[in-house]
Amino acid sequence: MPPMNLRKIVAPILGVLLLAGAWRAYGWGGVAIALTGIVMWLLLHFTRITQVLKRTADKPVGYVGSAVMLNAKLKPGVTLLHVLAITRALGERLSAEGEQPEIYRWTDGGASHVTAEFANGKLVNWALVRPPESSEPPQEPAEAQGR
Repeated sequence: MPPMNLRKIVAPILGVLLLAGAWRAYGWGGVAIALTGIVMWLLLHFTRITQVLKRTADKPVGYVGSAVMLNAKLKPGVTLLHVLAITRALGERLSAEGEQPEIYRWTDGGASHVTAEFANGKLVNWALVRPPESSEPPQEPAEAQGR
């Protein structure tokens, strides 16, 4: 069974066990407090998701300020939501819809890009690609050469 499916089963079981333990220890008052805590946790999680998605909605798809900094911040096992929070932009989808693994790309202004591979919502692989540097030295603008 994939880890994602296991989490979908374990979380509700833990919630029921928490409610049962609260009932056993404190009766209906304990159930009310435990249920309040569970609802509060769900609301905090929902608020985080909506805030991340609200920030990503205003940015161009697949753009990140610095691909090198994104590469430095990535770690195996982080969720797609965490990567969206870091980049503040949706990634450009390179894989087909609904296909596993999901592959996304973020590109910065200098044409460097990070391609990330997610399996079951977790980051498993990523690569930073930087454009080749030209062998010619940068030239000064025409108006600055006359000085």
